[in-house]
Amino acid sequence: MSQISYKDAGVDIDAGNSFVENIKPLVKSTNIPGVLGGIGSFAGAFELPKGFREPVMLAATDGVGTKLKLAIDSGIHNTVGIDLVAMCVNDLLCNFGTPSFFLDYYATGKLDVKAATNVVAGIAEGCRQSECALIGGETAEMPGMYSHNDYDLAGFAVGVAEKSEMDRVSMVRAGHKLIALPSSGLHSNGFSLARKVLFEKMGMKFEDDFNGKPLIETLLTPTRIYVKTFKELKNHIVALAHITGGGIVENLPRVLPENLRAEIKKDAIKVLPIFELLSQHVEENEMYRAFNMGVGMILVVKDEDVATVLSKSDGYLIGEIKEGKREAVLI
Repeated sequence: MSQISYKDAGVDIDAGNSFVENIKPLVKSTNIPGVLGGIGSFAGAFELPKGFREPVMLAATDGVGTKLKLAIDSGIHNTVGIDLVAMCVNDLLCNFGTPSFFLDYYATGKLDVKAATNVVAGIAEGCRQSECALIGGETAEMPGMYSHNDYDLAGFAVGVAEKSEMDRVSMVRAGHKLIALPSSGLHSNGFSLARKVLFEKMGMKFEDDFNGKPLIETLLTPTRIYVKTFKELKNHIVALAHITGGGIVENLPRVLPENLRAEIKKDAIKVLPIFELLSQHVEENEMYRAFNMGVGMILVVKDEDVATVLSKSDGYLIGEIKEGKREAVLI
């Protein structure tokens, strides 16, 4: 009677081992003070940073959504890892936490060592931009769960905050100004709608020219990471909101107390060309609920700190905090 191996069932242990060898230097390139040990143990280890009076550990998890479909279909795998890190670490900043380390989960139907290595190269680049360490991860080859070339990603970021600095909502006051930090594009939200509009409604192709380069390059532009900007401006920021799914109107109220509202001057928003293209087939209110519209992060800033924040960033004024029901309104 013939015997069946794990490889016959669709799982290639040798490919997995090859992949681990490929990513070892990528993981090492993200090492920062606090990393204990290296890749290959059962768990990653990181020493609690010193200098905090009451350190609080913060954790955030996220994925990349259907942006992955574009990476898979185009064969461009080296940017979605940056997106994965960005979506997690940018959330930590909103609780005044700075990222310490990152973990990833990569699941696929059949492990393509080259593609997976490119994905992790992007994750490592995202960690370097975030000044945090990639200390571990998991790769799962699951034939029958995913089609041959498909893969999915999940990311997990852990950081540290000073306990007394975490409650930003209670610090927000009427009269505080709102400063937008530009996004790099769609970031990692709204791609199901974007794909339907661009490829089904408009019949566009990856290679079609858009603003002087192939459309796919614009769509796969990595999510901007705001960690370094936050670290430089931290002492001049009252609160901040990461503009992800739900857009400005649903994310900005998360940093407001019940008695205050955010008024955004719609004409002040520097809308990126890709959103102007999409808006040809999507109603305006839906655009502002599905996409960031060119705003990746919004900072709440005291009047006396506005000039400093503007001079040390590429941010620009888009509105103000006023008395009223907790909401963000576009005027």
